[in-house]
Amino acid sequence: MKASAAIIPRAQRGRERGVALLATMLAVALLTILVMDFTTSTSNAYRAAANQANQVRAYYLARSAVNVGIALLADDARKAALSNQPRVDSLQSIWALPLPPLPLGGGWASLSVVDEARKLNINQLVAPNGQVNQPFAETLARLLMILGIDPTQIIPALIDWMDPDSIVTPQGAESDYYLKLFPPYEARNAPMPTIGDLRLVRGINETIFRRLSNFITTTPSVRVNINTAPPEVLMAVAPALQESPSSLKSILEQRVTMPFTNLTEVSQLLGGTNGAATLPATLSTTSDYFTVTGMGSFAGTRTFIYAVIRRTGPGPQLLLSWNED
Repeated sequence: MKASAAIIPRAQRGRERGVALLATMLAVALLTILVMDFTTSTSNAYRAAANQANQVRAYYLARSAVNVGIALLADDARKAALSNQPRVDSLQSIWALPLPPLPLGGGWASLSVVDEARKLNINQLVAPNGQVNQPFAETLARLLMILGIDPTQIIPALIDWMDPDSIVTPQGAESDYYLKLFPPYEARNAPMPTIGDLRLVRGINETIFRRLSNFITTTPSVRVNINTAPPEVLMAVAPALQESPSSLKSILEQRVTMPFTNLTEVSQLLGGTNGAATLPATLSTTSDYFTVTGMGSFAGTRTFIYAVIRRTGPGPQLLLSWNED
């Protein structure tokens, strides 16, 4: 009986040691999980803070690039004023020359300046009184055909999108059509503030939008710069150039080495070949509106800033819009 009584406490003590060991292991496991969670949270917070700081640095690099672009536009205007020569904007202007990415403050900054006078202002399609601008509609139709886009599927919808009434143009679309989409929205019935509106217009998908975006603008420019416009736009504005490829080639070659200072020089160059010397009054040799794009990059983060500028002379420039991405 004494031996049996001595064995039982030992068994109990063994079980107690096992429970204590198990509890210790559970405590260590729990502590390990807590430490790992704390380490992960701290690491994530540190990375988030670092990414935010890098994003701020990239933003200011992009902003610096935009400021450089605006300064280039002002400097170009200042040099033209000092030379007492007519101002000319071309692909050889200081603002148009390509600039390589510049290392700055441990990151990179890049810049591009594009004049909006090389494009067609889509808002000319509908006059302020709500009437269709027929000559511009014909110009736009030529551009669409040159780009391989059926104008009969696009122009009526563009007219209805911008005109102030709710009367549906044949093959067009007013708010009744757009309100049935998901999500629903109404036709703007006003000029487009940006070309992003094109994505909302019936018949314009992403492919067509990307094809048009390099040739369409919404800035108030009404003239097309013959020194900077792509050949597609020149052929749309001046149909005679489409009928005379040799004349178009002569213009494109001449403007590279000696930009035109007036349209008389263009007429003299063409010499009346195939009637191409008769140029429309919508052509010009200067640009007033520009899109300055600045890109900042720092430690793998990037920021883009798009600023639309109206050049007003050698002094401060007029900022029309500012978008960040």
